[in-house]
Amino acid sequence: MKIGIISLGLIGGSLFKCLSRTEYEIFGVTRNKEAIEKAKHWADNVSDDINIIRDCNVIFVASPISKTLEILDRLETIVNPDTIVLDCASVKEFVMQKKRPYKFIGSHPMAGTEFSGYESSFKELFEGAKWVLTPSDNITKKELEVIEVIIRKTGAQPVITNAKDHDEAVALISHMPLLAAQALFKTASENPLAMRLASSGFRDMTRLAMSNLQMAQDMRTYNKKNITKAVQSLQNLISCLENTKDVEIFADIKNTRSKMYSEEGKNIL
Repeated sequence: MKIGIISLGLIGGSLFKCLSRTEYEIFGVTRNKEAIEKAKHWADNVSDDINIIRDCNVIFVASPISKTLEILDRLETIVNPDTIVLDCASVKEFVMQKKRPYKFIGSHPMAGTEFSGYESSFKELFEGAKWVLTPSDNITKKELEVIEVIIRKTGAQPVITNAKDHDEAVALISHMPLLAAQALFKTASENPLAMRLASSGFRDMTRLAMSNLQMAQDMRTYNKKNITKAVQSLQNLISCLENTKDVEIFADIKNTRSKMYSEEGKNIL
């Protein structure tokens, strides 16, 4: 099987490195000349010409969110109707609105770091991660199973859902926390003593503020509705806690989180 990967940044580069050590024949596309030369240490078929993936059976589009639709549109004139194409954007509703002439599956690997670019990619990135799939109506069970096998080879666990539910969920666990981390750091940075006293707790709470700026902006743009709803829910909860002396809700939060994660910090639910 031939698998193409468009855009070799953190996600695409990590996927390229991981799958190049499997039985699949891997093709990579990137405009970064330096990344092309480095990627050839993992697989030979790397180019800045998107036509290199013309005959691939499966194609992953790992471009920034704001570039995803442009590339998906371009692929309509390049690949055949039986090609399975997946995006890797962290927002799904906007990519699922158009019916494509090829087999399309929305996807979102729930993995990443605060770093970006091919130089930050590594083949173990997806190990233990969830990988969301939002299939189009024209995807057969057999085709979906093919993709699930590929994803499991990266060490990730496939999760099937729909675009609407996905976008609501990631607003709560990813997009809103990123915005909160940025706001927290900005607010605290205006107090010199707070910055002098800041230690591991503040560091861990604000790690997401180091995320790729373009990615953060794209999240706010393409999932604004759900992020706004998540922020409002958080504000409502804070207001509720301010007006109660009942500590049960705090105990419930602590116990639920304790059950959710192992000592290593992994989600065990």
